[in-house]
Amino acid sequence: MGIIKTISGPLVKATDLPEAQMYELVRVGEIGLFGEIIEMKSGVASIQVYEDTDGLKPGEPVTCTGMPLSILMGPGLIGSIYDGIGRPLPTLQNKHGDYIARGAIEQSLDAAKVWHFDVNPDIAEVVKTGDVLGWVQETEVVKHSIMVPPGFEGKLEGLSSGDFTVMQPIAKVGGKEVKLANDWPVRHRRPIAERLPPFKPMITGQRVLDCLFPIAQGGTACVPGPFGSGKTVVQHQLAKWADADIIVYVGCGERGNEMTDVLNEFPELVDPKTNAPLMKRTVLIANTSNMPVAAREASVFSGAAIAEYYRDMGYRVALMADSTSRWAEAMREISGRLEEMPGEEGFPAYLASRIASFYERAGMVRCLGTPEREGSLSMIGAVSPPGGDLSEPVVQATLRAVKVFWALDSQLAYKRHFPSINWLNSYSLYAEDVGPYFDENIGSEWTTLRRKIMAILDEESHLEEIVRLVGQDALSSKQKLTIEFARSIREDFLQQNAFNEDDTYTPASKQLGLLKAICKLYEGAEIVLSDNPDAFDKFMQLEVRDTIAKSKFVPEPSETHFVALMDEIDKALDSIGGSR
Repeated sequence: MGIIKTISGPLVKATDLPEAQMYELVRVGEIGLFGEIIEMKSGVASIQVYEDTDGLKPGEPVTCTGMPLSILMGPGLIGSIYDGIGRPLPTLQNKHGDYIARGAIEQSLDAAKVWHFDVNPDIAEVVKTGDVLGWVQETEVVKHSIMVPPGFEGKLEGLSSGDFTVMQPIAKVGGKEVKLANDWPVRHRRPIAERLPPFKPMITGQRVLDCLFPIAQGGTACVPGPFGSGKTVVQHQLAKWADADIIVYVGCGERGNEMTDVLNEFPELVDPKTNAPLMKRTVLIANTSNMPVAAREASVFSGAAIAEYYRDMGYRVALMADSTSRWAEAMREISGRLEEMPGEEGFPAYLASRIASFYERAGMVRCLGTPEREGSLSMIGAVSPPGGDLSEPVVQATLRAVKVFWALDSQLAYKRHFPSINWLNSYSLYAEDVGPYFDENIGSEWTTLRRKIMAILDEESHLEEIVRLVGQDALSSKQKLTIEFARSIREDFLQQNAFNEDDTYTPASKQLGLLKAICKLYEGAEIVLSDNPDAFDKFMQLEVRDTIAKSKFVPEPSETHFVALMDEIDKALDSIGGSR
């Protein structure tokens, strides 16, 4: 037991802790606030406290727990809502009311709840880390694998099916008791057998993302943008519709009303893949802006640890962090109070390496143990740079660590173009990796059409400069057609209404049908205009252009609609006198 020496906001310095370890969890003061040792120097331990330190006094005790900041991993995580250090918020509310009592201790899992455990009939007599001992049906849609914990191996004894709480032993491995749940330190990566290259896209149902800037299963993405540009809406859409088995949503210091939207919507939203509530495959970490700043750092690592746990079961997991700028602000505050040499804009010099250590936990992996299985952890982090300045240190450090950049544009948001992702500034380094998957499984024209519309959008940006200088009348018919082609891509394809039930999610097959229709009309019109430049006015009056614009609102299944639309396009082009 040590003694508090000084208190500076969330940073407490204590003495008389000679056996304490770096990143050890400690209880600070008479009320036992949660903290983590982040520096040991000259017999003084610097402690990052995850709760409000008002009222603490020098001389109060500091008690070591002998373990790092950990979360109890086991059945019951899915559907739960935690604070930044892994305490279940509904349980805290029931015990302490609407305000979290400082120093309140609560395990992440309900120790009294009984789960039915079914033994894996193929389990061997001698097991090792990662071997699946059996399963618990955690929710209607999540079958929870009970695995041999890391560091355990040896002869398996006493395993049988039955009803257990998470803290009751179900077997012994090498003489050690194995339970349904085990603690795991959140800062430590879980071990894997092999990291695999990305090749399969994570289908999001958002057309601008899937078509132009795809993210791979196990990939990383950054969503920076100014206030009001739609970062949170993009992440909500991904959490609702992304092609993932498990969603871990971390509200890292965001405003309470945004997390309230998540808490209200997700239990009511029906998952289109399973027809069960979305919360049946979601874990929420609601670390809102009125919680202590230091807890923001714990929240991102808690989310990563939970996500890795389900990845090791062979699930596709998507982690949304909203927003990592708040985490960086916490690092800046603690670094300043430690009197470290500041980097750019006051952020610590190790900002980039700390952000990279978080995103490096993503990936597609071959999991340890038997049966053989592959899992993936995809990470999408929102960044909130002041004033939308993308040269800001947190954005730049994040871009060096991730492979997808979805640049949100306030000008597009003001025009009510959502998702307001700027197609000229954004990029995806996974596009070439996942292109063959799209071509083989969605349609052979996918990559060709993607490159076509990217080229048209790029050409439009050059033509807009000419229009601003000399006016649109100076353009040729072909150039005017290019501008119309780009307008159709922007408004009929890229623009998407998150609040329309037929437009909020677009399957890849429907995206391809819409792309083919747009390209068929305008490429056919280009041939017509090459023979008869005066046909442009007739082209602008074609009703099929409106039909294409309304096609994104066609409910699923949409195959019949697009077959009929292709015939309508042929007839329309014939009517303006062209051969295709």
